Parts: sequence; structure tokens; C-alpha cells
Amino acid sequence: MIRVAVCGACGRMGGLIVRQLMKQNDMKLVAATDAPSTPSAGRDAGELAGVGELGVKIVGADKLAEVLKKSKPDVLVDFTRADASVQNVKTASEAGVSVVVGTTGFTAEQRAEMEGAIKRGDIRAIISPNMSVGVNVFFNTVRETARMLGRDYVVEIVERHHVHKRDAPSGTARKAAQIIAKEFGWSEDKVKIKSIREDEVVGEHTVIFFTPEERVEIVHRAQSRETFAAGAMKAIRYVVEKGKPGVVQDMQDVLGLRS
Repeated sequence: MIRVAVCGACGRMGGLIVRQLMKQNDMKLVAATDAPSTPSAGRDAGELAGVGELGVKIVGADKLAEVLKKSKPDVLVDFTRADASVQNVKTASEAGVSVVVGTTGFTAEQRAEMEGAIKRGDIRAIISPNMSVGVNVFFNTVRETARMLGRDYVVEIVERHHVHKRDAPSGTARKAAQIIAKEFGWSEDKVKIKSIREDEVVGEHTVIFFTPEERVEIVHRAQSRETFAAGAMKAIRYVVEKGKPGVVQDMQDVLGLRS
């Protein structure tokens, strides 16, 4: 049985992760945290997620080290904010707990800080801007298309998300830009990204390659956030069974798509 701790358990994605965990025969929720000032502290994580009482109380993230020591999880799952994720990863690393991180919006410095902590703690880690299986196939399609079309094509990425999303451009759009830039030998900022925040759009990404003569579009639309939570379950299993200690991997590794 894989023992799982969830950070940001009171959030939209945190609740989905808890619900998905309850559907797995080989996983068990053993700890749940949220922001230090959360009004939900002391409430049952299962009740908040709508799956009934689980006997796991919400605890403030400032007590994460204590929670990990007491609950002894195999994996910590984090879908919070960039600054909070960095601290949570550092705490997990010090406790020897593997991590699965779906948070986006990290700066290069924050990413380096997490990678350093993971290496020092020699823990297994999956950090991915998007846990969706479809999006990771989308990444591969973008890579192959860029490789075949070449630098004669102008490239634009358009991403649409709900009005509550904190970071812009999205982590998925930035990842697509990195892939294209690598194939073209460009700097990442040469790939134009347009970010749209409106309504309750779950997530839509379009990569456009065009010349005056033709236009190629690659599109991924997320219909439900459940796709991200389902992908996280795959990441949890992978990090426990096949993760590399001290090395940051992502969903390309989880899904066997690494080229």
C-alpha cells in the first residue's frame, strides 16, 4: 500500500487528488495539509473532498515536518503555489519522502532550489507542469512537428485558462516553448505566447506554426481537472516503483515518452 500525503488538500486540485486516491486499491491517504492559516484545520480531509470521513485531519503546512514524521508517507503530492511548493519539497526531502509536484509558475531560482534539495536528500521526484496524459502526448507531437517543419516557420502559442489561474503564461505553454526553442536552436523568449484568462476554462493550448503559404495547428483541450488528478496517480506509482533517487523526472518519464 502506497502511503500518500497531500499538500493543498483544501484546494480545487487537492480535493480531486484526495478523491482519486480513494479510487485506488493500492494507495492510502495518511496526511493532508493546507495553508498555515487555513480555516479548515482540524476538519476531515475526506469530508472536505466529498468522499466521507477518512480519519485524516487537515493540518497547517507550517507543521508539515511534524506531520511527515508522524504519518510516514511514501510520497508527498503537491498542487499548491510555487513558493509553498519549494518549502514543501525541501521539508519532504529532509524527511526522506518522495515527491510528486504539479504546481506551476516556478522561477529558475525556485526550480534550482528544489532540485538541490532533492539531490541532497537523495529522494525520488516527479515535477511536471502538466500531469495529463494527453498533454504529454501533445508535447511529443509539438517536438516532432518542430523537428520536421524547421525554423522557416513562425511559431505562436495561445493558452486559455480560468480567471483564477495565478501564473501566466501557463507552465504547459512554457514547456511547449522550451521544446520548440530547443528544436530550433532559439532562446525560449523568441517563441511568442499569448495568455487568456476568462470564465472557468480548464485549460486549452494551441501551438501554431505558419508561413505565408500555410498554417499548422496542434491543440489540446482539457475537459475536466480530473485528467490532471488521474495523471498524478500514475506519477505516484512511478516515483515509488521506478523513480531515480536524487533526480528530478517528469511525466515524459512516467509515460515512457522520453525521446
